[in-house]
Amino acid sequence: MNVLQLIALIAATGSMGLMAGVFYLYSHAIMPGLRKTDDHTFIEAFQQLDRAIEQPRFMPVVGGALVFPALAGLLHLGSTYRSVLPWVVAAFVLYFAAMAITSTVHIPRNHAMRAEVPLPAGADPAAIRGRFDEARWITWNLVRTVLTTTAFGLLAWALVVRGGIG
Repeated sequence: MNVLQLIALIAATGSMGLMAGVFYLYSHAIMPGLRKTDDHTFIEAFQQLDRAIEQPRFMPVVGGALVFPALAGLLHLGSTYRSVLPWVVAAFVLYFAAMAITSTVHIPRNHAMRAEVPLPAGADPAAIRGRFDEARWITWNLVRTVLTTTAFGLLAWALVVRGGIG
């Protein structure tokens, strides 16, 4: 059981680190890079990114960052390593909040933009980009970045608190 607890905690930490990295990359490089493009290029490039990220091979990381902390928490209930629970639960709550933001802010905007590609004849790319509300997307992505980076730190600390498999 001790090995399974540790594996779950390591998997939680790793998957959370990957998600924090994804959100950070969007904040640091992708959106600032797209901001400098013309409206038509922004729309097409953003939607290609959106399609690329919604692939089955990425979903285990997205889901793992939710499932593994929950599993790690459950496996540590009643164990001698209960001291990790506050850190694991806090990380789970933060990631859950990040996923709620994703569901309510990012996914609807991404899918609305996807409906615009290819651009219909006579479409106004500036109006489409304006409806996307780039500033709102970026602001809430920064919140997701802070939430998941904090959750990653909490899970890393949980590993320190827990120690080895002893």
